[in-house]
Amino acid sequence: MCLGIPGKIIEIKGDTATIDVAGTRKDASLRLMEKAAIGEYVIIHAGFAIEKVDTQRAEETLRLIRETFGR
Repeated sequence: MCLGIPGKIIEIKGDTATIDVAGTRKDASLRLMEKAAIGEYVIIHAGFAIEKVDTQRAEETLRLIRETFGR
């Protein structure tokens, strides 16, 4: 089983985005996305942004992850 995690795009350079995932910054490819913009939340899986997600859903998911894993 694989898990996709929501993160907020904070920078875009070419087809690579820097994404904030619960306070940790990760680089992810945007090659699988139609359009993505700084400030949007996306689901990250295996180094790729695969889907946009609305802010409320992303923040709720991150809250549940923090509660579950104590971060």
